[in-house]
Amino acid sequence: MTVLPGATREEILQVVRTLGQPDYRAQQIAEWVYRKGARLYDEMTNLPLSLRQALPELLPLRRLEVVRAQRSVDGTVKYLFALADGERVEAVFLPYDDRTSVCISSQVGCAAGCRFCATAQMGFTRNLTAGEMVDEVLSIQQMSGQRISHVVYMGMGEPLWNLQEVIKSVLLLNREVGISQRHITVSTVGVVPAIYELAQHRLQITLAISLHAPSDDLRARIMPVGRKWKVQELIDAARHYTEVTGRKVTFEYLLLRGVNDEPHHAHALARLVKGLVCNVNLIPFNQVETPDGFTRPEPSRVARFRRVLEEAGITVTQRVEKGHDISAACGQLKLETARARA
Repeated sequence: MTVLPGATREEILQVVRTLGQPDYRAQQIAEWVYRKGARLYDEMTNLPLSLRQALPELLPLRRLEVVRAQRSVDGTVKYLFALADGERVEAVFLPYDDRTSVCISSQVGCAAGCRFCATAQMGFTRNLTAGEMVDEVLSIQQMSGQRISHVVYMGMGEPLWNLQEVIKSVLLLNREVGISQRHITVSTVGVVPAIYELAQHRLQITLAISLHAPSDDLRARIMPVGRKWKVQELIDAARHYTEVTGRKVTFEYLLLRGVNDEPHHAHALARLVKGLVCNVNLIPFNQVETPDGFTRPEPSRVARFRRVLEEAGITVTQRVEKGHDISAACGQLKLETARARA
């Protein structure tokens, strides 16, 4: 069944016509949900009462519920949302000087199994619908009272294993919520076939690829997906993506002390991405409990790694870190809440 949020303007129009209403009612309904954040049909005061009473049966309006929120001294807020079936996902509100961003989840849990990730400890439960992903943005926008300008699919889950719903949610955020595609980033652990498929849609989003190691052996050690697709296959897919879409690719590189942050790793990384239309985003590990006991590198090690890349002519950024005083890393809040309930 089609539900809101999640229904496109065309899907809403079909319901409106089924009820014998004029076409412009579809625009009114879409604006109430996607622009004004309505949580009940009764709020839609410019719709006739008969239509408001008929809509819940044909087009249910189901909004997320906040289970828990953690607020950081830097303004970051992490939300734990309850879905209609009782499952829970996380999303983060990230205020910056030049933008207001949210990091959203695309799945309940994740099957990628990355050794450094708290979400990996949960396993995979199910994909989120496009509407659930859009509602993460709408709900945070309402609760923060601030217009969301940027969206990052970098929360729980692997977006490219839920590709069609992610694409639908991107289009809804763009067309209905009013967020520029160029302000939307989709992150992937490197699902090579799906990168080629995503490229064919020619979206103007940013693709962020979690590389985290310059060699197959090291990458497979910290990211099991590395056993399925080799690093060079990933580089080839990234090159194809930029050629088809005209968009620069970001390579995310999580720095783990003594694991992948030595100068020889930086030199190998520079050789690997040289000539690509890309930038490398360095992310010092956000300390969470992991089976391998990974630790965060000191600022001097991060600076050394960055210097090697920059001297090789690679464009380098470093993530502006927020929420260190709360459970800001992906999956932490859900794990803590589940353990407390247990």
